[in-house]
Amino acid sequence: MDESGSSHDAESSKKIGRGKIEIKRIENTTNRQVTFCKRRNGLLKKAYELSVLCDAEVALVIFSTRGRLYEYASNRYAFPTVFVNLKMNQKSYIVNFEPRLGVKGTIERYKKACSDAVNPPTVTEANTQYYQQEASKLRRHIRDIQNSNRHIVGESLGSLNFKELKNLEGRLEKGISRVRSKKVRTDKPIRLCLYSLYIVSSLLYESFSE
Repeated sequence: MDESGSSHDAESSKKIGRGKIEIKRIENTTNRQVTFCKRRNGLLKKAYELSVLCDAEVALVIFSTRGRLYEYASNRYAFPTVFVNLKMNQKSYIVNFEPRLGVKGTIERYKKACSDAVNPPTVTEANTQYYQQEASKLRRHIRDIQNSNRHIVGESLGSLNFKELKNLEGRLEKGISRVRSKKVRTDKPIRLCLYSLYIVSSLLYESFSE
């Protein structure tokens, strides 16, 4: 009887342990921090899995009670930042503690989506925006070409660093080599033509002399 009673109590305690947790603020500081770490890691893992499995753009931002930032962005960019490893089920997940353009990009997309939903642009406005963007791209392209041309003739070199100057030097050397090669190929037929004229004139002179 005692053994059956003890086993029944153990089963009851297991059921209670697996029961629903009451959602309220955890008063114990240590328990609250442990729960925060576990739940945060689980949330980051779920965000990563959702972005990979469903090819969705996901951005997640978490601030701890101490103000520390934790974030995840599926469209993150490769910029050098500080990383830490979070152990979740014996797997290592990387989380960035510093703001990245990935989260900012998703936020900007969210703002644009909200703005378009409230004030959808007309066809004329959409066309105007498109042509403005294309004109801006062309202006940047023209400016880059003008800067490149100035660099080639040795102007406006103050803004270039050592690596850029080295690349410019290599480009100029290759260009000079191609120009000289073309010059030799162009000059050779001219020399042959002049030599032929010289031979013909010499023969004519000899014939008239006789």
